[in-house]
Amino acid sequence: MKPWLANSGVVIGLCAALLPSPASAAPITFNTALPVAQGQWLIREQYLRRHRDDDTAVPNRDVHVDALGNVLAYGVSGKLALFAVAPWFLDKTLEATTPAGRVRLGDAGIGDTQIFARYTVFQDDGPGRSFRVAPIAGFIAPTGSSDQSGRFGRLPRAFQNGGGAWGGLGGVIATYQTLAWEVDADAAYQATGIHDGYRAGAVTQADVSFQYRLWPRQFNGGVPAFFYGVLETNLIHAARDRMNGGDVADTGGSQWFVSPGLQYVTLRYVLETAVQLPLVQDMNGRALRDDYIFHVGFRIHFQ
Repeated sequence: MKPWLANSGVVIGLCAALLPSPASAAPITFNTALPVAQGQWLIREQYLRRHRDDDTAVPNRDVHVDALGNVLAYGVSGKLALFAVAPWFLDKTLEATTPAGRVRLGDAGIGDTQIFARYTVFQDDGPGRSFRVAPIAGFIAPTGSSDQSGRFGRLPRAFQNGGGAWGGLGGVIATYQTLAWEVDADAAYQATGIHDGYRAGAVTQADVSFQYRLWPRQFNGGVPAFFYGVLETNLIHAARDRMNGGDVADTGGSQWFVSPGLQYVTLRYVLETAVQLPLVQDMNGRALRDDYIFHVGFRIHFQ
């Protein structure tokens, strides 16, 4: 999936891959088309650490974000699953060097919530393999604060926890899984409405993930746990923000990430970690650029 409030320094893909049943490898930074069993609940918790800056001398800006990705899913049927995704910002810190000295701003709290459905429209299963295609569609609720202030007045728009406006999201996901490896790909789009004359730029994202079983090398059906190596790539384009009908300077741009990771998979839970590293960042003006995005977390399912 795509980032929440990409222009606000929020980590990418907190609504990423949820467990099929039983647990298996899956993407770390976006969703999967593998099913959620009927009547099954799934929980995903992921801690993310993101660092961004603008690569300029004065005023130099550094942003550090520590957040939890809280994801809950329910299998309505073998084809239909419902998802709720609510990020919690443990700490958001903006530091800038200005001619007047060093300025530091901070914020924390819940972000905007995504509610969406995923429905499998194509399924082709065979011995030791599965191929599925599933579109997703939903809305974004403005549950995050959009009017927080600090000692210098109201925090910048891009630094608020929420956008203040309702929005929508949609996309399509494809997954091909075998006993030894899996490939997932998606394309997604997200846009929000206008709040106080301000509209955050729409975000388009495309992702690919490859997971390969490192241990055990030979599958005999009796091993209860597995190690997977994961390599993902994320291409993200954010349109410029708009204020009262005009473009906002130093917002939006395109980024291409590569994301190596590891997963420990058991029948009931998955432990995972990955780091997103930017290969290309073609940002508009002095829009913030990423140094890295670190992920670590777990996924678990229950009836």
